[in-house]
Amino acid sequence: MKRPTLYCAITGHGFGHAVRTACIARRVQELCPDVLVIMATRSPRWLLECYLDQPFIHRPVAFDVGVVQADSLQMDEQATLQALQDIYKRENTLVATESNYLRNNRVDLVLADIPALAVAIAHRADLPCWMSSNFGWNFIYRDFGDQFGAVIEQIERDYRQCDLLFQLPLSEPMEIFPYQIQAGLLGGDPQYGEQSLRDTFAIKTTKEKTILLTFGGLGLEAIPYQVLARFPDHQFITFDAQAPKLDNLTIIKDKIYRPVDLMPLCGRIFSKPGFGTFAEALKWEVPIISLTRDGFAEAQVLLAGLQNYGAHQIVPHQQFFAGNWDFLLESPQKPKLNQKLDKHGDRQIAEKIVAQIS
Repeated sequence: MKRPTLYCAITGHGFGHAVRTACIARRVQELCPDVLVIMATRSPRWLLECYLDQPFIHRPVAFDVGVVQADSLQMDEQATLQALQDIYKRENTLVATESNYLRNNRVDLVLADIPALAVAIAHRADLPCWMSSNFGWNFIYRDFGDQFGAVIEQIERDYRQCDLLFQLPLSEPMEIFPYQIQAGLLGGDPQYGEQSLRDTFAIKTTKEKTILLTFGGLGLEAIPYQVLARFPDHQFITFDAQAPKLDNLTIIKDKIYRPVDLMPLCGRIFSKPGFGTFAEALKWEVPIISLTRDGFAEAQVLLAGLQNYGAHQIVPHQQFFAGNWDFLLESPQKPKLNQKLDKHGDRQIAEKIVAQIS
């Protein structure tokens, strides 16, 4: 018999899109053990393997560019536009090549987060295209100016044809999508207990004084690590392999560990606005210190959501780089709303996918 086959088309921008789609794919594998999962993304295989413990096919292709960035805060709008224009110059070839791949591999469903061309590719192969996200790229590019107008029109042409959108929390309205279902938070589960982590990394500080520094897959340039010396009673944890060796800074280089795995240790997470980190921290109810982020429309949506649903501190990025970290001596603010977000988006989406492909 033919195996049910799910093809996931994922934006390669940062790590967040790959992580949250992998969380859905993992649940699909649990609910349907004979499924064949194809992860179509240029995100690295090691990242996918951190979330998928069953076999999958990694197809390193790209159908969008997200935003070209030097790091997690600095964007290059002109380079982004040029890269997008290059993609759409090759649109016919991309759609023809990938739709043939879908047919040849007898794919049953395309799940996209959230390259618009995935819709055209799926429909060329006579397949439905479902999407999951908290924003569309048209929403991001609209703030970049009139020069993005033609690209936005091409993106919205495909989004309008999307067969179903799973709208994630912390979301912009996404009104361009005709059929929507509200879904809960996506994110991984910690794989290690608090005491095990303390023993492995020799962490002796209390949870309240243990802080995870994580700024996404693109990282940050010029993190002022010298500031940490002002807080000798705190222990900081980072995945930045280039970070300096400091007495109160634990550097995690082993790729078997993910930020979510360290969350049981930490009283706060220090990050930039990003759905993946926010979602996992909200899921496990760890307070967030977040930098601001200028010029990226999603950031304001995420920060508003964080203030509504999570314990938080919002820090201007200028203050962060200037080394004024006195906020570490203050308590997080409580969320504005009493209600909590649903924490089971991966299972909700996976159940509908399995019903479709089975």
